[in-house]
Amino acid sequence: MSSAVIKNREMSLFNPVLITGCIILLVSFSIRASFGLFQIPVAEEFNWLRADFSFAIAIQNLFWGIGQPIFSALAEKYGDKKAIVAGAVCYAVGLVLSAFAITPGQHQLLEMLVGFGIAGTGFGVILAVVGRAVSDKHRSLALGITTAAGSAGQIVGPPVTQFLLQQMPWQSVFIFLAGFVIVSLLALFFMRIPPPPNKQQSDEPMGQVIMQAIKDPSFAFIFIGFFSCGYQLAFITAHFPAFITEMCSVVTPGSIIQSLGVSSTSTLGAIAIALIGVSNICGTILAGWLGSKYSRKYLLSSIYLMRTIVAAAFILNPITPESVVFFSIIMGALWLATVPLTSGLVAQIYGLRYMGTLYGLVFFSHQLGGFIGVWLGGTMYDLYGNYTLVWWVGIGVGALSALVHLPIDERPWAKRQPQLAIS
Repeated sequence: MSSAVIKNREMSLFNPVLITGCIILLVSFSIRASFGLFQIPVAEEFNWLRADFSFAIAIQNLFWGIGQPIFSALAEKYGDKKAIVAGAVCYAVGLVLSAFAITPGQHQLLEMLVGFGIAGTGFGVILAVVGRAVSDKHRSLALGITTAAGSAGQIVGPPVTQFLLQQMPWQSVFIFLAGFVIVSLLALFFMRIPPPPNKQQSDEPMGQVIMQAIKDPSFAFIFIGFFSCGYQLAFITAHFPAFITEMCSVVTPGSIIQSLGVSSTSTLGAIAIALIGVSNICGTILAGWLGSKYSRKYLLSSIYLMRTIVAAAFILNPITPESVVFFSIIMGALWLATVPLTSGLVAQIYGLRYMGTLYGLVFFSHQLGGFIGVWLGGTMYDLYGNYTLVWWVGIGVGALSALVHLPIDERPWAKRQPQLAIS
């Protein structure tokens, strides 16, 4: 087969790189989205405070953020497949060892390894690979489809994990999940990854490119804006199942929700996370499509504003099964819609050569927000017995993100600063 034919296939929207990337993200995020379901069984077995396991998940989010630019840089220097395999090994080993952890400190230490594993199999590496494998015309939509695969994992992961927790001890579930991570690596055999663009022609070292971006105010605005996304998503993923179990009114006998097989608030907690994932598939694909037609910064600002309004309305009203379902669907449509737009904005402004590393740096802000959201959720619950204050902090940072995206300069860096152009 000629190189021209191969290149054309790589640059089309649906290609092996996109499909493989979706599979890896689906598995990685199905497991990551399920950690909130371990809150109650782990805490009850060891008689821990809610903050103990919450802090472990918070550390996972933080090290996911720390690991993202590291694995992205490794992928750009040594190869994407090597970085993905290294991430999967970290993920699997962390999960297996977590099955034998019996103290909060052990879980917290191992979640560092799990966080690195998510980084190696997550958005930073995968989105950069997919971004290089499609044309400019299809890039925004391809990033949306790939992000939606993470949402598909959110649909599958919590219900499957909840089922496994009902059949076996939580320790055995961790081992099962580790096996899923390793099996997903088989998809790499079908992934022909295109090299980074202009690798031979680029004279600028990675460090210089990073410094140029950091000095750009628009990069700072993107960095700050992504914080609230991480805060909101990580807090809800880690604490929403427990929040619903304890704070939601009972499922009414004979109601539509019960007729769908949901008879308890604990089951509703797992279903809520899955509903967010279902709605998010549509939201991320739509965001990716809109990002190819309209200003990404205004789309991002609108998404954060809508999140703020929806979260405020939810917490100001009684928590019922119906309000949980409604909130999950609406918030799900806005859930990861920021990812294809933010990653696409980074590529649009700074180019594809070091997209993975630069997006990884921005993603650190996302995970710093995630760390604070998960940790603060557990701490405030232990202090006050509820999550109200944590919700309102999330509403506040969401409003801030809606504002800071407005002054971003979306023009390519090369056009604004030709003497410091990023390849």
